[in-house]
Amino acid sequence: MIAFVSGPVAALAPNSAVVEVGGIGIAVQCTPGTLSGLRMGQQTKLATSLVVREDSLTLYGFADDDERQVFELLQTASGVGPRLAQAMLAVHAPDALRRAVTTGDEKALTAVPGIGKKGAQKLLLELKDRLGEPLGAPAVGAPVTAGWRDQLHAALIGLGYATREADEAVTAVAPQAETAGGTPQVGILLKAALQTLNRTR
Repeated sequence: MIAFVSGPVAALAPNSAVVEVGGIGIAVQCTPGTLSGLRMGQQTKLATSLVVREDSLTLYGFADDDERQVFELLQTASGVGPRLAQAMLAVHAPDALRRAVTTGDEKALTAVPGIGKKGAQKLLLELKDRLGEPLGAPAVGAPVTAGWRDQLHAALIGLGYATREADEAVTAVAPQAETAGGTPQVGILLKAALQTLNRTR
């Protein structure tokens, strides 16, 4: 199993990154929150989980070992594959997922695309004794109290967008951030911003 990849970031896309390892470009599927911390040409180290299928080998990358562990634990629940597990981590940080499961927060799980009310109830039952208690420290994708505009702008520049495009995307998602209630999650806003940019290109 490939436990991690380490090297300069060779390419960035809305859902993945390419890390150069020993002269080979390794494609890694990542959440928006993880991608927002990467910069073209800069060294990175991503914890990874290799998913083997009959017709494919897919490497998923994470900001740290905790996020990878939660990704793998989520897939022990029936009906949860790697894509849904990654979608859950794109919406919620590992600790937020632990908190949702320990408190039985059905609404938090239905916020994930692809999870309905019945699915959320089933997941809460299955994951209750698997994810454990929240660790307490905010992780990648956790709500930020200030500066979401700066963080989002920097993430878009890091993905290769021009300053003007990044400015427009930040302005486009501002209403969503303001109506989200509480503090906006940069990972979710980045996803919305990328959708806006893809429509305008």
